[in-house]
Amino acid sequence: MFHFTGQLDAYSEKQFLTYLEDVLKTNTSSLVLDLSKIDFIDSSGLGALVQTAKQCNQSKRPFSVVGNARVMQTVRLVRLEEFLHVVEDLPSAFNNLAA
Repeated sequence: MFHFTGQLDAYSEKQFLTYLEDVLKTNTSSLVLDLSKIDFIDSSGLGALVQTAKQCNQSKRPFSVVGNARVMQTVRLVRLEEFLHVVEDLPSAFNNLAA
């Protein structure tokens, strides 16, 4: 599980993706991205999440994204909640991975 804070936007997208690419290369376990402390997410941040989801899908790695109200609103706006496996809290994320 990985916790992120602050903003997931055009300025932080590259650092976010670089970090997650390193994690995905060195670790084969399930992935939970905790974005509940993210203050703001824009289209670049959504793109980074989609790219991460694609990598997880290609490697058949279970993953889930925990979002707060702002993250959930942005993800729902573009109808990506199912593709990104977005849930509202950590227990739901772990339940999804266990199923």
